[in-house]
Amino acid sequence: MRSSEIEKKADFDHIRYAQLWEDADVLTSALGNCADQTLVSICSAGDNALAMLTLDPARVVVLDLSPAQIACLKLRIAAYKVLSHSEFIELTGSRPSNRRGALLARVTDATDTETQRFWQALSPDVEKYGIGGVGKFERYFRIFRTWLLPLVHSRQTIDEVFTPRAAEARQTFFDTRFNTVRWRLLLNIFFSRFVMGRMGRDSAFFDHVDGSPAQHVAQRIHHAGVSTDPSQNPYLHWILKGNHGEALPLAWRAEHFETIRSRLDRLDIRLGSLEAFVSTGEKARGFNLSDIFEYMSPETFNQVYGAILTAAEPDARLVYWNMMAPRRVPPEYRDNVKTLTEIETRQKACDMAFFYSDFIVEEVVS
Repeated sequence: MRSSEIEKKADFDHIRYAQLWEDADVLTSALGNCADQTLVSICSAGDNALAMLTLDPARVVVLDLSPAQIACLKLRIAAYKVLSHSEFIELTGSRPSNRRGALLARVTDATDTETQRFWQALSPDVEKYGIGGVGKFERYFRIFRTWLLPLVHSRQTIDEVFTPRAAEARQTFFDTRFNTVRWRLLLNIFFSRFVMGRMGRDSAFFDHVDGSPAQHVAQRIHHAGVSTDPSQNPYLHWILKGNHGEALPLAWRAEHFETIRSRLDRLDIRLGSLEAFVSTGEKARGFNLSDIFEYMSPETFNQVYGAILTAAEPDARLVYWNMMAPRRVPPEYRDNVKTLTEIETRQKACDMAFFYSDFIVEEVVS
């Protein structure tokens, strides 16, 4: 099995992301028509792989280096099978609940022994926060929300962030009520490279990043609070309030619940790297590559990108995000790939998962 560069540097034995922080709406739209095709998705917590089932593919090959992240998807699969939608979003943490322990027990009874043991050990945290709140990244935001945010903004101000407003009114609120000196100071401290590396992301994920994470977050907060409507942003709502409010990520919405449930058998889950998939000789029509290129040196990125092209069907789409490390089709492959600029621009404008500075959609030339 071929290994990945980040596999040698980062720790993969715990849940890093207990939910997806990439917007499945822009992902599924960018992938286009994938009916009856094979798709590939980085797993993370599994939500975007599940969202890709709404595209009616023949199968979705789901890959991750982390057994803990694979366990997140396996638990979700069981939850779709045994819970109602209202029970499901209580278990995720999207809605308040006093019965998550009982819901978790029902779900784990429908999983394999290894997954059952993994989640039973996390039962106390699941009862408090939901399965979408038990990762390292979510714990990082919980510290921010519980201990530091109240020193900067009142509960009333936070509630008013999610009042529906026109764009001009959002700008006024941001300038006069939200983007205060204390808020900017908090960003500079809590979203520094040191603090994020210790408490949020694995420090190895910053090896190929230039610039200040705090400055990047400050710029992206403007996108979330002004360029898009915060009242419709489940990701911002979770960060500031600890649940999803009235909005939900695509895979957790009621209108998609039965569709996803009926297609769970199309998921092909594999513990391993993207490079390992490429080495099998299989082909795919679409790739959800998350932000994996961010963790690679430029040299490794070029190699992996070229390998992906060998596993891509004609007209296959490669969809991925950049946060702070700029990655796009390497020069040596530009004749093999075209950038779908119009789709990129349209989807970036409405991307609710605001951490990322760039959203890339590339199509393999037939």
